[in-house]
Amino acid sequence: MNTTPQPYAGNAFTEIDFEKPGRQIGFINFPHSPHSDAWGVTQVPIAVISNGAGPTVVIEGGNHGDEYEGPITIGELARDLDPGSMQGRLILMPANNVHAVLAATRTSPVDGLNFNRVWPGDPMGSITQQIAAYVAHRIFPMADAFLDLHSGGSSLDILPSAIIEPSGDADLHRRNVAAVQAFDAPYTVVISNLGDKRTATAAACAAGLVTVGTEMRGCGAVSLDALQICRRGVRNVLAHLGMLVGDASPVCAERPILELRGPSAYVYATEDGIFEPFHANGEQVSAGQPAGRIHRIWDMATKPLTLHYGADGIVYGRRHPGRVAPGNCCVVVASPYGERK
Repeated sequence: MNTTPQPYAGNAFTEIDFEKPGRQIGFINFPHSPHSDAWGVTQVPIAVISNGAGPTVVIEGGNHGDEYEGPITIGELARDLDPGSMQGRLILMPANNVHAVLAATRTSPVDGLNFNRVWPGDPMGSITQQIAAYVAHRIFPMADAFLDLHSGGSSLDILPSAIIEPSGDADLHRRNVAAVQAFDAPYTVVISNLGDKRTATAAACAAGLVTVGTEMRGCGAVSLDALQICRRGVRNVLAHLGMLVGDASPVCAERPILELRGPSAYVYATEDGIFEPFHANGEQVSAGQPAGRIHRIWDMATKPLTLHYGADGIVYGRRHPGRVAPGNCCVVVASPYGERK
């Protein structure tokens, strides 16, 4: 467990008693005074299920508001998990970026911020920063492990995968890898977000928590196969951590670990148009190979512009809307981990 908690200095309050055994479902309330509600609050849903001694595991969903498999899985656990079947404390947060969840958008419509780029937050900042600060400084200090359940959202279709957040702590990295492999997703991928430390999983690693991420397809919809993978994977990790009573740690298939190798993993649009991909997710591709082309369908005199891959590997994700603008991510390539040239 993290033994050096940072004090929480914000104004949020909750009726949840984190030390009480059994099941509690409620809200964290953040004082929020927009034009329409002078003395209102933003309510972030939370459930705590506790029984006996054991690890404290935090499971987050709704980090982005257009990603659904994780929040569905978390809600099912909050309602259905028998406290007597577990040992420890489970803190369930299915809609942390709650304004974005209600709007089905990646970023908050209240302050325009991406919840996954503001960590460790600011207890006196905008509402998105306040929520991140509460989780980072009030929830994380109680925890031993953190599961951050993402999907590709509205703009990407990603292979269902469990994600390793890189850590400079060799022991924590080993434990992260073991927990991610216990999830037993079809793919295991190391993702550093180009070294950005403002993400929830980076903040969890900095707090010393065993950390597991996911990407469960996307396209702004619920994927039936990814939902089943997510349901099973979360229980696999809880069993691996010793929380689920009577559930043996799963025997996982031996799968290679992949990684996104920095900027070369991403194929970006360089002009406006409609992107035509050349390969499906999971196909093997090579650096320099054409990845697709951008059509300016409103300008027949202009030939399509061909984009090329920057890395060897498999197509890990593709842009879902056909319409692109300069800087949009069109394709992502995952390469074998640790085999850099």
